[in-house]
Amino acid sequence: MRAIRPLSFLSKKLLVAALLVCAMLLATANSQDDTAVSDVLGKAYDMYALTDFDKAIKLAENLLERTDLMPRDSIAVFEFLGVCNYAKGTEHHNKAFAYLNRIASVGPCLNPLPQNFWPKQLCNRWYSLMKSKEILNCAAEDTGTKTIAFLPFDNYSVGEYQEKLGLLSHALAEFFAHDFGKVSSLRVIERNKMDYLLEEIKLSKEGITSQAAAVKVGKMLGAQLMVFGTISQIDDRHARMVAKVVKVETSEIIASVDREGRPDFNSMEKALVAELAAKLDSELSEDSKKELKYGGSDSFDALYHYSLGLEYMDLYDYKNAYENFKKAYDMDNKFIQAKQKMDIYRPLVG
Repeated sequence: MRAIRPLSFLSKKLLVAALLVCAMLLATANSQDDTAVSDVLGKAYDMYALTDFDKAIKLAENLLERTDLMPRDSIAVFEFLGVCNYAKGTEHHNKAFAYLNRIASVGPCLNPLPQNFWPKQLCNRWYSLMKSKEILNCAAEDTGTKTIAFLPFDNYSVGEYQEKLGLLSHALAEFFAHDFGKVSSLRVIERNKMDYLLEEIKLSKEGITSQAAAVKVGKMLGAQLMVFGTISQIDDRHARMVAKVVKVETSEIIASVDREGRPDFNSMEKALVAELAAKLDSELSEDSKKELKYGGSDSFDALYHYSLGLEYMDLYDYKNAYENFKKAYDMDNKFIQAKQKMDIYRPLVG
């Protein structure tokens, strides 16, 4: 079996921080040191990354014996145990799903869930559970900050480019959301929740560029703003990308941006994100402009394999998903999103 490399220090640090961010912010003087919980979960995650699942689970389960755990600490532990049991294989999935019920019993809206390191099926199971409780959109998410969501882009290319850009048009929404979150104060709704709802209302395979469709999905998501758009290519020199924003409350288009030229889709996407953020929020600072340069890839082959990885991920085929994310990263070591997806799905391959 191929050796499984442990996650980078940064990846592990980000994951543990995500697990405990709410607990650490709201810790009280009467609780034990939250850092100790973080340290234990950090060690457990090292074991998880090396596919030593049983030891990782045992370490995390020991935390549940503590009598001073805050509710958010308990949720962080349940999250880890759910992900770890899920990684052990299909015969352990019911146990993993049971941890979602335990999270819901503690408080489904105490922490922002699911975290970005959850496998896709676990995310969908969580959304289904929340939908059954009629709390798919937690009131706790209403912080006064406007929310925005990005629908998959429709592919209006012709000839060979219709098939060639088919997967990329779907991935564009993720790239837009990822970059927009770096340069805007608007809160971006996660892609997995979007995909779940699109599948629920049977729009995932249909054209969704109409304002009516965007408004319908926006209301279900609890989003104030919805972005939808198109990508098209007619030959190896001419391509166009269009993004429009609809205000869900009034159903009106409040912003529209587009780029036309050579099919450099990464540059097009980043240019449209900057223009869109300026129209909806405020002018970008110099730091924001620098931040926007990172991520994505100028290599179409890398973008293609990343998009293919997303397709396999949506099918819960994590082996092929990981292999395509790895191909994308091998082709471009600056492709941050590909590296992040590799880190999430590598343990599930082992």
